[in-house]
Amino acid sequence: MELLQFLRPNLEAMTRRGQSAAPWLGGRNLDLNALEKQLRVNAFGLRDLPLPSGGGTLFGAVPPKVFYKSWTLAPNPRAARGATVIVGCNLGYGLNHVLTTHPPLHAVAVVEPRPEMLALCLGMTDYRPFIAQGRLEFVAPDAESIWRALGRQDLRFIHGAVHFRADMPSQQLGSEYARTAALVQKTMENVSIELNTLRRMQDVMVGNEIGNFRTAFARGSIGPLQDAARGVAGLVVGAGPSLAALGPRLAPLAADALTVTALQTLPAAQALGITPDLCMAIDYSPGIVQVFDRLDRDWAATIPFIYSTKVLPEVVERYPGPAIPMWTLGGLATFLMHDREPVLDAGGNVSVALLRLLAWCGAARVTLVGQDFAWSGERSHVAGHHAQRPVRAFDPARHVRLQNLHGEEIISTLSYISAQRDMEADIARLEMPVHNVYGGGLPLAGAAVVGPGEVAAQGLLRSEPGALDRFRAALYRAGRPRPVPVFKPRAGQWQSSLRAVQKRLGRLYGKAGTRQNDIRQTLEQLLMFLKQDPLYTPYLYNEIMDLAGLARLSATHAPGEFTQVRRILARALAKVREMDRALGADSPLRAA
Repeated sequence: MELLQFLRPNLEAMTRRGQSAAPWLGGRNLDLNALEKQLRVNAFGLRDLPLPSGGGTLFGAVPPKVFYKSWTLAPNPRAARGATVIVGCNLGYGLNHVLTTHPPLHAVAVVEPRPEMLALCLGMTDYRPFIAQGRLEFVAPDAESIWRALGRQDLRFIHGAVHFRADMPSQQLGSEYARTAALVQKTMENVSIELNTLRRMQDVMVGNEIGNFRTAFARGSIGPLQDAARGVAGLVVGAGPSLAALGPRLAPLAADALTVTALQTLPAAQALGITPDLCMAIDYSPGIVQVFDRLDRDWAATIPFIYSTKVLPEVVERYPGPAIPMWTLGGLATFLMHDREPVLDAGGNVSVALLRLLAWCGAARVTLVGQDFAWSGERSHVAGHHAQRPVRAFDPARHVRLQNLHGEEIISTLSYISAQRDMEADIARLEMPVHNVYGGGLPLAGAAVVGPGEVAAQGLLRSEPGALDRFRAALYRAGRPRPVPVFKPRAGQWQSSLRAVQKRLGRLYGKAGTRQNDIRQTLEQLLMFLKQDPLYTPYLYNEIMDLAGLARLSATHAPGEFTQVRRILARALAKVREMDRALGADSPLRAA
C-alpha cells in the first residue's frame, strides 16, 4: 500500500468538506493491495495501468503531456474566475495538469464512474491542500450529485468560463465514461441555462411580483381550490398543432369536464369551439400581452384567469374577466408567502403548471390534448396562438430532430423537451390517471395514449355528479379579497449601514496594496448583509452575485474595483426603497 498512501487522508479531507464521492467510494469493498499490484512503470518511466483488454496500458503509446497539452488555458481573467469539470481521472495525470497549470482561483470538479480508478487517483497524490481551499471537489457519478456540485459553481458560470474535459485515456476502460460525460455535459447546459435565465429575468420576475403585490390580495387566493376538484375529470388543452384536428372532436365531450388552458391559447380554443372553465398564465415576459390583439374580450369575460404573480401587471389589468393570483416558487413568494398563502411550483411551462394545479385541486383524472412539444409541418403552434409563426427552416442551434410514436420525423426544442420531461416526471409521481389524446408529437411516458373515440367510450371527460359545480363554487370563493400584509420599511437602516461600510471600504481601497485581506473580509461581511433579510434577497439576486464575484473571484483587489462596489450598493439600496414603497410601511409585521 506504499503507492496508495494518500487515499485515506484524501478521503478524510473530502468527508470534512462534504464531498459526495467520499461516501460513494467509502461504501465500496475494494481490494487495495490488488489494485496497487496492477500498477506498472511504462516506457516513459511513468506509473501506468494495464487496459482491461490486455492490449497495453493507459499511457503506453502516448505520454500524458500529449493528451493534456490542449487543456492548458491562456492566461486571462475569465480563466482565473472559471472552473474545469473533468470526467475520468485515470491515475491523476489530467487532474494534476489542471491543478498545476491553471490560476490558483480556478476551481476543479472531478467525476469518476469507476471506484477503483478514483481510489488509485486519490491514493497516489496528496490533494488535501486543494480540497481544503475549496478549489477541488470529487463528485459521485449520479445525476443529483452532479447537479448539486455544478450548482455550487454558479459564480463561475456567471463571471467566468466553465470548461468540460472528457478524459480520453479513461474512455479506453469502458462505455460508462461516455455515458457519464453525456450526463455531465447535459447538466452543465441545464445549469448554464437556468443561471442565465435568473441573471436576465430575476429582476423582471420579482419586479412584476412587486407590481402585483397590493392588487393580488384584493383579487383573492387559490387557497379555496385545494382539494376542491374531488371527483372532477380535467381536460388540459395545449397549443400544439394537433389541437386543430383534435380540439373540435373533444369539444362536444367536455361539458362535464373541468377544461383548462393557457391564456395564450384562448383565441385558438374559441375558434375550435372550446370554452375553458379557467385559463392560466405564468409567462413573465412582455410578449404575452400580444394575446390581447386576438382575444375576444366579451367571450373571455366569464372565464376566470389564474395568474402567477410574476406575470406583467399589465396582463392582469387588461384581462376582461375575474383574475385570481397564484403565488409561485422563486422570487418573493418563496419566503414572503410560505405561511400566508399556497405557494405552487409552476415549473417553466404552463401546461405543466396546469397539470400540477389540477393535481393540487384533487382532480380524479386528467386528459391531455394538444400537448405536442414538437411539430412536423410549418407551424409549431395551433392557429390563433400568438406564437404561431411559420417555421421556415430547421435551425440546428435551436431545434432537434426526433421521431414520434409512428416513426415520423418531428422537430422540437430543448425547452419543449425539458417541459415534456417535467410532465413525464409529474405523471409518474402523481396519484392520478393521466390520458393523452396523442397528436403525433413527443410521447408522454406514463400517460395512456387514447383517441377521441376512446375518450368518449371510456367516459374520461365525465365528472361525478355535482363535482364540477362544487369546484365552480370554490372558484367563486377564490375571488374574495384577502388581508394585505404590510412590512416595516428597512431603507433607512440599510442606507445608514451601507454608508458606513462604504466609507470603510473607501479607506481600504485607498491602501489596496497592503490591505488585501481587510478588503476581502469587508466584502464578505457586506455580502452577508445583503443576504441577511429573506424579504429582499430575491430582488437583490444580481447585486448579491455581482458582489460575490468581486469578493470571491478577484485575485487582487485594485482601487478601481471600489467604483463597481459603489454601483452595486446603489442599485441594492434603490431596490430596497422600491420594495418598501410597494409592501407598505404602516405595520410592524416583518417577513418570516
